[in-house]
Amino acid sequence: MHPVPRAIPQRSLVTISAWRRGAAALALLLAGVPLGAAAQDAPPAAADRGEDQPIGFEADGVSYDDNSETVTAFGNVVMRRGDQSVVADQLTWNRQTGKIEATGNIRMVDADGNQLFTDKIELTDEFKAGAMQNMLLALREGGRLAAASGERAADGTVVLSKAVYSACAVEDDQGCPRSPSWRITAERVIYDPDRRRVRFKGARLELFGARLLPMPGLVVATDGRPISGLLIPDIRLSASNGVEFSESYYHRLSPNRDIAVTGYVYTKALPMLSAQYRALNDKGAYQVTGYVTQSRRISIAGTATSSKEFRGYLFTNGKYQFDPNWSLTFSGRVASDRTFLRRYDISRDDRLRSMVDLERIDANSYLSIAGWATQTLRVGDKQGLVPVALPELDYRRRLNDPVLGGKVELQVNSLAISRTNGQDTQRAFASARWDLRRLTPWGQEVTFTTLARGDVYHSDENALTATALYRGNPGWEARGLATAAVDVKWPLLGKFAGGSQVLTPRFQVVASPTLRNLAVPNEDARAIDLEDSNLFALNRFPGYDRVEDGVRFTYGLDWQFERPGWRVSTTIGQSYRLTSRPSLLPDGTGLSSRVSDVVGRTEIRFKDLVKLTHRFRLDKDNLAVRRNEFDAAVGNERTYLELGYLRLNRDVAATIEDLKDREELRLAGRVALARYWSMFGSAVVNLTGRKEDPLATTDGWEPLRTRLGVAYQDDCLELAFTWRRDFVATGDARKGNTYQIHFALRNLGFR
Repeated sequence: MHPVPRAIPQRSLVTISAWRRGAAALALLLAGVPLGAAAQDAPPAAADRGEDQPIGFEADGVSYDDNSETVTAFGNVVMRRGDQSVVADQLTWNRQTGKIEATGNIRMVDADGNQLFTDKIELTDEFKAGAMQNMLLALREGGRLAAASGERAADGTVVLSKAVYSACAVEDDQGCPRSPSWRITAERVIYDPDRRRVRFKGARLELFGARLLPMPGLVVATDGRPISGLLIPDIRLSASNGVEFSESYYHRLSPNRDIAVTGYVYTKALPMLSAQYRALNDKGAYQVTGYVTQSRRISIAGTATSSKEFRGYLFTNGKYQFDPNWSLTFSGRVASDRTFLRRYDISRDDRLRSMVDLERIDANSYLSIAGWATQTLRVGDKQGLVPVALPELDYRRRLNDPVLGGKVELQVNSLAISRTNGQDTQRAFASARWDLRRLTPWGQEVTFTTLARGDVYHSDENALTATALYRGNPGWEARGLATAAVDVKWPLLGKFAGGSQVLTPRFQVVASPTLRNLAVPNEDARAIDLEDSNLFALNRFPGYDRVEDGVRFTYGLDWQFERPGWRVSTTIGQSYRLTSRPSLLPDGTGLSSRVSDVVGRTEIRFKDLVKLTHRFRLDKDNLAVRRNEFDAAVGNERTYLELGYLRLNRDVAATIEDLKDREELRLAGRVALARYWSMFGSAVVNLTGRKEDPLATTDGWEPLRTRLGVAYQDDCLELAFTWRRDFVATGDARKGNTYQIHFALRNLGFR
């Protein structure tokens, strides 16, 4: 006869102390500690992953069979060790074999947060899963793996049979079952808990129930880390290269370094190879990307090469933070020729900027040692006239004024600009600025500002600069300047239309002595234009090389209105100059006469659905619109319309190449057709005609790019088909149609 097990009754029928003693005894048994040594030996210290920690246990009831040395726990059984836990209806542990078997509504959580659901599972005394039935593995990153059965192999891995994996939710928002958009099926799957990965054998991709691609060598990490392997290929058809097929291989070199190599095959061009390397360390991160191929090309001028040439592109950037104050930021971009990026649809930038900047920032000082270089890709630009700025030094120190209580800022700046076939300029200056802000008893905000600065310039080859206003005198030049300003704001608060409004009249006086501005070169203050952002600026030139002199008055009005869901703000203003002598500000900028043009901006927001922004400049004499800029965004994340319009009608002289007039229209939008489907499109149209620019070659309507597509996107799948048309050809970057298929699967490591 078998001995009758000594049953421990339900928790409600025993005292708390008795239940705790029973639970503690079972926890010690599960941890492999003899009961006789419990009084003398302390439990082991906790490890990071909990593998050396004791097992905590609780249950409604526990029974122990002395003959078979079997412990049975039943009713809401919970076992914990570190971050791992097992919940089951019943758990049986054989002390002789070390085998633990759990049955009924099992949920097992590992140290990475992955959850295993099954009907029956065998566990080792090291808390590792063995054989199981009808299992579901819910990964912390969102993927789910289901299998009919699993067996623990000799190497500790779990071999699953008839498995299915997907990152799609199996229930909708109302909790109803739903079929996944995609899934991976496999006859055999190897789950390695120690290496935290799932390897598929004979895997195939199913999309909307249709079996599609085989997925050889597919591996999924259970802790969310990237896995080395092939990525999903891209397919594209373009006018320049024909049919394009690209495939990438990703390799994780270490936890902080990886590389991706991509091969491109074309029907109208030779193959191309690209690679991207990324690294991260305790000080910062950087990446390097390169493309290389050979092809015959057509230059900007339309001349075709007779032989295949090396063509490529190199891009690198990164940032390092050496300590809380010192940092280094860098970026480098260089292409073999002006049409490579556009032909292979890598980028549409017309300039490639490279820079390096070493900075030190603390509460009261700033230091920057930087350098800049630019490669032009624009038609008609000469590379020899493009400047290289190296070095650029800027140091600023902020001090408290011990006398009047204001702020003092000291600045030292130097810049060296060189060109291979153009003007070279070196500049240095030192300045001191004092600001004092006070509130009057009547509520006005008054700001006093004074600025003193001394400049030294040296330049040569000045005649190579086409615009005479920018040249300056060759050789050494020096100048000193001083500026004083008073700025008064008077905010007036009140109620309006169910909300609140703030009306702020503003008045500013700025005075500077007459300067020899044209004696020094102008390298950084060329694109001058009156707008709302610089209306009340101390110097309305964008840089340091030009300074607005004389005495001027600026007056304007700010208005802001807010009510639930609504926000409206508007600004309007104008300036008046005392002197009537000719200004160095070109005609058409809105600042060349004694009375300036009128500028303003209005912004309207309604919740997160509507944002409208309008900027304008009106001619002071006839109120003609010299600048009309409109930006609108209407809609939500799924259905929206974005509109942008810009018209510059300034009539600036054609010799000022930085201030050409233009007119442009930009459109973009998306319409949700169903829960997961949408259509999207965009267009950029050049509306510039000879009326705006006498040198324009267009008739006032020139589409530059249009795009139209349809997309499907749910919680685990992105699928899109896009058509794009380019209307402008540049060298061997031909105009025409481009078709592209975008495909991405969530939690599969492909995108």
